[in-house]
Amino acid sequence: MKLILTAEVANLGIPGDVVEVKDGYGRNYLLPQGQAIRWSRGAEKQIEGIKRARDAREIRGIEHAQEVRTQLEGLSVQLSARVHQDRLFGAVTAADIAGAIKKAGGPSVDKRSVQIAKPIKTLGRHTVGVKLHEAVTAHLPVEVVPAA
Repeated sequence: MKLILTAEVANLGIPGDVVEVKDGYGRNYLLPQGQAIRWSRGAEKQIEGIKRARDAREIRGIEHAQEVRTQLEGLSVQLSARVHQDRLFGAVTAADIAGAIKKAGGPSVDKRSVQIAKPIKTLGRHTVGVKLHEAVTAHLPVEVVPAA
């Protein structure tokens, strides 16, 4: 099955790539998850739009990634969450952290690039990784505080 990726898929490709996968993987996983669309001559025109959007938000080179890393590591990120006896209702998600980084004055970060070692379910200071480039990962402290 020939597909056009709309999201980054590990060990397969990045948005805009045309890939050949087994029918079951494409039909049962990639298409329902919204990570790919079926390839056709008409859909091939969408590749340009997908690649332009990717280039607009992509980190340009390792030097740019290192600049963003220093900017991220200098941030003080606070995230408020609902708690009961020092335990959170649910857990802090990657999307919550990406939003908190933006709110703290940092650059816009894709939630898929936020790496959480284990689910954050308690108050306090936690270290979170943000993968900016294959060779550059920023580690920043995130403080989870109770919501007012």
